[in-house]
This record gives sequence, C-alpha cells and structure tokens, in this order.
Amino acid sequence: MPKNTDFNIYQDKNYEMNEDQAPLETDNIINEEHSEASNSVPLDNAGQEITGESPATEISPLDAAKTEIAELKDKYLRLYADFENFRRRTAKEKLEMISGASADTLKLILPIVDDFERAKVSFDSSTEIDALKEGVDLIYTKLFKTLEAKGVKPMESKGETFDAELHESIAQFPAPSDDLKGKVIDEIEKGYYLNDKVIRYAKVIVGA
Repeated sequence: MPKNTDFNIYQDKNYEMNEDQAPLETDNIINEEHSEASNSVPLDNAGQEITGESPATEISPLDAAKTEIAELKDKYLRLYADFENFRRRTAKEKLEMISGASADTLKLILPIVDDFERAKVSFDSSTEIDALKEGVDLIYTKLFKTLEAKGVKPMESKGETFDAELHESIAQFPAPSDDLKGKVIDEIEKGYYLNDKVIRYAKVIVGA
C-alpha cells in the first residue's frame, strides 16, 4: 500500500510540473510568431523592398540629349530670324540712304539744267557769240563747283607716268622726247575721283 501512495504522489508532482511547463512552451511559440511577423518585409517581383514612397523618375541620357537639341534648335531659329530681320532692315536703310543722296545731288543739278535751257533759247534768238560763250562758261563753272561740293575731283593725267590703277591706255604713239616715254602724252577722256576714290579711269595715249 505504501508503494501505491508513493506512485500517486509522483504522478501528482509530474502532473504539476507539466502544468507549469505548458504555459512556458505556449509563450515561446507566440514570441517566435511575433518575431517572424516583425522580421518579414513585403517585397516586389524583383525582390526589392516595397516602401510606401514611389522611386524618383530618372531621365535617360537620350531624352536629355533630345531636350537639349530641341532647345538649341529653337534658339538657332530665333537668332536666324533676328539676323534676317536685321539684314533686311539694313538693306532697306542703305537703299533709302542712296536714294536720298541721289535726290540731294539731283536737286543741286536741276538749277543748272534750267540754265542750259535758257542758254538754248538764247542761241536761237541772240547773235552775239561772245555773250553766248560767256553764258556757257558760267554754267560750266556752276556745274563744276556743284560737283566739287559733292567730292568730285578731276584727275590730272597728261604728262604723268602711266599708272594702270588710274589710266586706261587706248593707244601708244612714239614719244616726242625721251623723257615722255612711258608717260601720258595725251588725254582723250578725263578721269575723276570721288572722295579720293577713282570713279572713272582716264582714257589716255601713252608715249612709246
């Protein structure tokens, strides 16, 4: 009988021990599940961690180059348009300036044309040759002074050394003397400067 009592006591103790250990094992399972849940992170298809923020959009080098080319093209077209407008405006102003200068010169010459017309009337009605010559000389002087005021100056060629930059040789004749060889011995058509620039070459005969 005592033996059975000891066995019962042992069973009671074992049962109490198992009851004490059961809560510990349950707590370990809960803690392990909580740890796994806290360590698990949602991933995308590529295996990258999914965060709540969207990744910044990156511009490819090709798109950046296309954008830069479009900006440069727009800048070039604007500059080209500005240059064309400037060129047309400058050409127009130049034409207007030339036209204005020509108009001013013609206004100065018109009174001389009037003098020539009066001289023609005098040729028909007057028989005094000296008076007619004097009138023509006065008109010539007036015209010459008007041209000089505009910068026109006659070229002195006779007796000067032939210069292809100033003269146009139309013939060669034996020089009257040795010192006239290679020089202008006669002037067929006078040359003229405009502000020291040749506007008409002198047609000359050169001594050979």
